[in-house]
Amino acid sequence: MKPIRKILIANRGEVAMRIIRACKELGKKSVAIFSEADIDGVWIRKADECYPILGDPVQAYLDGERIVSLAKKAGCDAIHPGYGFLSESAEFARLCEENGLVFIGPKPEHIALFGDKTASKKAMKEVGVPVIEGTEEAVADVGSGLAAARAIGFPVIIKAAFGGGGRGMRIVEREEDFAELFEAARKEAVKFFGRGELFVEKYVKNPRHIEIQIVADKYGNVVHLRERDCSIQRRHQKVIEIAPSPRLSDQVRRELYRIATKAMFRLGYESVGTMEFLIDEEDGIYFIEMNTRVQVEHPVTEMISGIDIIQRMIEIAEGDKLIFLQEELKFRGYAIEFRINAEDPANGFFPSTGTITRFLSPGGPGVRMDIGVYTGYTVSPVYDSMIGKLIVWALDWKGAVAKARRALDEFYIEGLKTNIPLHRAIVRDDDFIAGRFTTGYLDAKLESFNLEAENRLEAEEEKVRRIADMIEAIKSKKLTIRH
Repeated sequence: MKPIRKILIANRGEVAMRIIRACKELGKKSVAIFSEADIDGVWIRKADECYPILGDPVQAYLDGERIVSLAKKAGCDAIHPGYGFLSESAEFARLCEENGLVFIGPKPEHIALFGDKTASKKAMKEVGVPVIEGTEEAVADVGSGLAAARAIGFPVIIKAAFGGGGRGMRIVEREEDFAELFEAARKEAVKFFGRGELFVEKYVKNPRHIEIQIVADKYGNVVHLRERDCSIQRRHQKVIEIAPSPRLSDQVRRELYRIATKAMFRLGYESVGTMEFLIDEEDGIYFIEMNTRVQVEHPVTEMISGIDIIQRMIEIAEGDKLIFLQEELKFRGYAIEFRINAEDPANGFFPSTGTITRFLSPGGPGVRMDIGVYTGYTVSPVYDSMIGKLIVWALDWKGAVAKARRALDEFYIEGLKTNIPLHRAIVRDDDFIAGRFTTGYLDAKLESFNLEAENRLEAEEEKVRRIADMIEAIKSKKLTIRH
């Protein structure tokens, strides 16, 4: 297979920046695309080339035929989809292949398999992976869904058969609420994924959400890069991710590694991917889904392993063998990722848009910023609220929490609301410090966090404004400095 020379990045924001950096280190040319709403995007200026895709600002990144045509005109060999948008579209992966472009990701048949939750559940059962009891096929109407729920036993969870990210999902505690919640899940699934099929499965209360990062090449080599704990969530959307999990038993950890690598080997999986599991209170393991793309939270795995996951994706797509064996991998320390969202935690997480008037980022040893905004950048209302990620690393869990507190206290954004105050509150919580959290953690803590975080944010704002006023006074010679 010929080496890849030039890669079009079919994405935007911080993930586009992440891929551009990987391309530069590998000596590959990068091509960025941008919608009219993204005309001030920093990734546009960092790529070797950039081209606009005008029209609807969301559909611009979903127009596969247009993106492929542009990639060919720009002389690209390959397309990297990042995450979101077309990253889990089997049709787009096939379109790339049909046009002589390398799709940097798994084979289209694997994307299709794991994009269908019922089909993937069957496939996992066939290769010996434990799954949650539920419907074997998608259910299309309330009556069949309710019958399945009765057979399984309440509580149950309703999930979109096609899609992910917490969309098209409802927890049903009581039978009398089933019809209403089923219809709500169906409407949301149609809105976000274009299909309304749902399936019903047993709901595991207060589990830990653990995922295993897999890297596999075309030659049957499969390795894991340990686990990530993604239990801290809001409405099934991840908020904080940790590698490795601070309270997972070694026995469960080893079993998860065995299950994940064996399953991907037997299926002939290629590229990077993430198997997601729920771990119940008795350490029972349940597969929930497979993500056939790079994850938002991949940096924490990179921090503990020293492996550039994006670069490995590109090299595998070129046909290279893995450059390491499982026993050669060395993992050190703990890493925590904080998703930085433009939203107001004190006001029901209402999205916040506008121009960033002041941006002070944290730094220092063990601090990484994956972010695509800056002072003067205007956050658009048309995209997801995540504007970046703060990642910290230390040799032990206690050190990682301490570093997170310091870095979050250094982090300041003015001009719009963010969830930084919520993160500041979490890293000061006794249960978080002790590593005691499940998927119900944030719901139980949220009310008190918001009150505490809002007060801390006001104090930070006042301090920054006081310093800014003093500096302006000095510049205008209205303040004399005396020693």
